[in-house]
Amino acid sequence: MAEGEHGGKTREKARTDRKDSPRQRYERIKAMRHDGIFGGVYGMAFIGAAIYFIYHAASFWGGVFGFLKALFWPAVLMYKLLEYLKM
Repeated sequence: MAEGEHGGKTREKARTDRKDSPRQRYERIKAMRHDGIFGGVYGMAFIGAAIYFIYHAASFWGGVFGFLKALFWPAVLMYKLLEYLKM
């Protein structure tokens, strides 16, 4: 039953219309799994840092700078940690 009530394709049929090779399908699934839990952790940390920095900003440009700090704080944190550990 590929046709819906109004003559259109159903959701199930639309998913199977994709003409991907097995290799393309594998690469798409691999890309979705690549970040795993750390992508979610980084995303939540970014949102929390952005809210914190923007909330404490005194001006519009302070908020913009706070957003940029939220993007790059993990890199600064790692740099400081490695500097502290003298690596």
